Amino acid sequence: MSDIDTLVIIPTYNEIENIEKMTTAVLDSSPHVDILFVDDNSPDGTGKLADELSEKFDRVHVMHRTAKEGLGRAYIAGFKWALERDYAYVMEMDCDFSHDPKEIPNFRNKIIAGHDLVLGSRYVNGVRVLNWPMSRLMLSRGAGVYVKIITGMPVTDPTGGFKCFRRELLESYDFDAVKANGYGFQIEMTHKAWMKGFRIGEVPIVFEDRQEGTSKMSGNIVYEALWVVWELAIRNAFRRKPRA
Repeated sequence: MSDIDTLVIIPTYNEIENIEKMTTAVLDSSPHVDILFVDDNSPDGTGKLADELSEKFDRVHVMHRTAKEGLGRAYIAGFKWALERDYAYVMEMDCDFSHDPKEIPNFRNKIIAGHDLVLGSRYVNGVRVLNWPMSRLMLSRGAGVYVKIITGMPVTDPTGGFKCFRRELLESYDFDAVKANGYGFQIEMTHKAWMKGFRIGEVPIVFEDRQEGTSKMSGNIVYEALWVVWELAIRNAFRRKPRA
């Protein structure tokens, strides 16, 4: 019987500098995880290298998409792939080493302990962000405060993309109804879990800005998050569903 119960989904677009090192780091972090790279037809050859890594390592899988459709769509494709298989836990993670693979066991331990969604927080009990300009740090921290004020959702880092879902939570989502695609996607997925009454926990992480490759941050991603928050606030008018 396999001891692998966790899938780490890693979307990629032009990550050829990072993908091989990331593969080694994630596989070394825990014997209980597989990797699924979801590549959006990277023109730099990331997808081809991912295929080579999949041939080399049994625990590495690759999904190729024909176009760059955004982070949220990549994760949803990965979630559906995971649910077609026997994974108990499914993680989101960036490929640029801003998320430290050594933290993976902490997420897995936290969700096994009884949570349905575990968020990696840069701001719980302090600030743990390296190599960011003050303007971006203030934008990120302010976004968390903004989300909490508008929606009431009690988490410190709602825009973060390092997280772990229990299978039963993923099965509860209507993926076709998820509208957001960038930071708004992260907010929306957590908000849906909270509104359904699932158990959400946070683990402290250190976030370090990417060392290789190019950031995918854009103004459109920020604007999307702003309108998504107000749409979610309207949904708060309906009562949250308690869970036993």
